[in-house]
Amino acid sequence: MPAPKAPLLDVSGNKAKDVSLEEAIFGAEVKPHLVHETVRAELNADRAGTRGGKSRGLVAGGRSKPWRQKGTGRARAGTIRAPQFTGGGIAFPPSHRNFEVKVNKKARHAALRSALSDHAAHGTIAIVGSDAFGEPSTKQAVGLLNEWQHDYPLLLIAREDEEALIKSFRNLAKTLVTLPSDLEVSQVVWARSVLVSENALDDVQGRAS
Repeated sequence: MPAPKAPLLDVSGNKAKDVSLEEAIFGAEVKPHLVHETVRAELNADRAGTRGGKSRGLVAGGRSKPWRQKGTGRARAGTIRAPQFTGGGIAFPPSHRNFEVKVNKKARHAALRSALSDHAAHGTIAIVGSDAFGEPSTKQAVGLLNEWQHDYPLLLIAREDEEALIKSFRNLAKTLVTLPSDLEVSQVVWARSVLVSENALDDVQGRAS
């Protein structure tokens, strides 16, 4: 089986050459169950889980009985903080919840390799030359993407010091810019096209290995 390749694009979006990708990362077996498990864990980790309600012990007021125990014809009551009163506490209030799901490190790396390999197999990944963007230019970024004929949404992976490249793409619609250290499986799965800077390629391969 030939080693996976990706086109190296210049600032105009033209292919300068094909770049050989690490087969262990971009030619790995796709394991959908691991991808699903990891994406679910990443999305759950982003959930705040901060919804809540007040129990009768947390509601202000109601220090004394609202009426005497007998002789009124009404049901006995000890406090207006009880759930049956308007403004009272909730009987079984929702509380802070942790949605985190544990996924082993090996499984996470295998899921990332699966997601990247799927893009490599379908030809939806490309490399941006290290000298493609000398200064920020959204117009040039749009021209590059139009020439490449990609599909949205787009994921751009670039190093933190590549400010010109990041600023050129970050304001485009349906485009997510991320660092190799922040790369998640859910981002790769979400994207229909992946663009990796030439300088960040080794970092991406290192994160998935």
